[in-house]
Amino acid sequence: MSTPSPTNTTVVESAEPSGPVLGRRGFLRLGALAGGSILLAACGGTSSGSGGGSGGAGGTLRWGWALVTSWDPVTSSAGWDVHALSLVYAGLTKLDEKANPVPALASSWEYDADGTSVTFHLRSGLTFSDGTPLDAAAVKKSLERGRDAENSLVAAQLTTIQEVVAVDAATVRIDLKSVDYQLPAILAGKTGMIVSPKAIDTDEKGLATRPVGAGPFQLTSYVPNDSAKLTRFAGYWDAANIHPDTFELYMPPEAATAVAALQSGRLDVAMIPASQIEAVKAAGFEVQIIPSLVISVLDVNGTVAPFDDPRVVRAIKHAIDRKALVDTVNFGVGDVNFQPFPKGHAGHSDELENAYPFDLARAKKLLAEAGHPDGIDLTLTTAQAEGLPEQVQAQLGKAGIRVKLETIPQAQATQLVYIQRARPFFTDQFAGRESPVQAFQVLFGEQGLMNPGRTTPPALKEAVAKITATPLEDPSYPSVVQAATKIAVETMPNVFLFSNPRILVRRPNVSELGSYLMAQRFEGVTVTGGS
Repeated sequence: MSTPSPTNTTVVESAEPSGPVLGRRGFLRLGALAGGSILLAACGGTSSGSGGGSGGAGGTLRWGWALVTSWDPVTSSAGWDVHALSLVYAGLTKLDEKANPVPALASSWEYDADGTSVTFHLRSGLTFSDGTPLDAAAVKKSLERGRDAENSLVAAQLTTIQEVVAVDAATVRIDLKSVDYQLPAILAGKTGMIVSPKAIDTDEKGLATRPVGAGPFQLTSYVPNDSAKLTRFAGYWDAANIHPDTFELYMPPEAATAVAALQSGRLDVAMIPASQIEAVKAAGFEVQIIPSLVISVLDVNGTVAPFDDPRVVRAIKHAIDRKALVDTVNFGVGDVNFQPFPKGHAGHSDELENAYPFDLARAKKLLAEAGHPDGIDLTLTTAQAEGLPEQVQAQLGKAGIRVKLETIPQAQATQLVYIQRARPFFTDQFAGRESPVQAFQVLFGEQGLMNPGRTTPPALKEAVAKITATPLEDPSYPSVVQAATKIAVETMPNVFLFSNPRILVRRPNVSELGSYLMAQRFEGVTVTGGS
């Protein structure tokens, strides 16, 4: 394998975004990196390495998408970052279109008989984009950093790891403190993205803006809050299926300017709201509606009155007409959902498809039983009052649940709602996780960020533990996950509303995109007609 040669250092000046600003979700994710000039070092080398094949078909793919909070997977603070981070990093595993872990840097793996040790077998000839060999020692260093670094935001996902052993250059054994069959799924996201040991040793802080991984592309220039430009890394293990020579990320356009951005060629692919589907189709662009793990939800602190009375929470769940929300807020795109997993996911239970049917009479009866025969007054906190919150307010009002909307800045939402737990009723979206156990921990765990009540029923703890102890290939695995889902939906106060598909628009010169539940991937995607 040829070794990539170093590139020249590039100075990228900070700039004001050339396109429209992000909405509330993107603002939070990008705020941490806004402002200041960035000195972007070589990010690795040229794309001269060999990998899974020569690949390539030329052209540039320009994607309107949220940039990252950090290009270092260990310090990235937003789950949404996984989409962009997957361009520059690879893990031992990845997720297929249905969110099942499949081989990536590792060609295979196997557990020992009692499920407390898993051995991964690396593909041959792997390197990072800086030319450093990607061997077992590099994997060990990267995973241990994620587990042990003081500033690691993925450490909680690696607590079951007792020791990482480099058996030989191509074999990594991970010894666990207890049985954990979820590790191949957990390592498929940013938790398991492998970082160059040379970069860790020589410029660890610089990884936030100068990533060095072994993904399909390598970063060549970056302007926070504006854009990132990447070139194809021919050393990627699956390079034969990566076709664009260059890949550019830009701040996503607002809905009103999405068509213009595509027509001008400033973007080749963009995500749009459902309200714009007909307009972009009429303009001659291709629209793909891709199922995703994003679920709209009302987060409830069940330890704060009046939500500490389960009858009040159930009244809310029955007072919401989810189908009407899909039709009005999402223009009919998406599915009514009473649970944290969408259709097609192993954790989605068909039994729960009408768990809390819209029933105003039942909602009023529950309120009366809870001591509120004349209705109840609540405050619903939101970071964006228009749309969903207003619809929820109107629907709950019909059941005698009088809702006052409180709008807070998105930048304060996590602190106020989930850390200080000062707002017990909040509109949000749950973006899913690589492992269903991760999802349960975040949403329902006693330390779960999106569980403001910080309480978990013993039965749910036992059900989640059973998932961890069940091999992914076991025929009973889906039913085990679904059993935990059922307990969570019936005992926890979260009010799940509907799924939010990823609506992607592409120019006609871009081939069909893969339909991935988790992170959007670009294997097999081609761009024709020049750069």
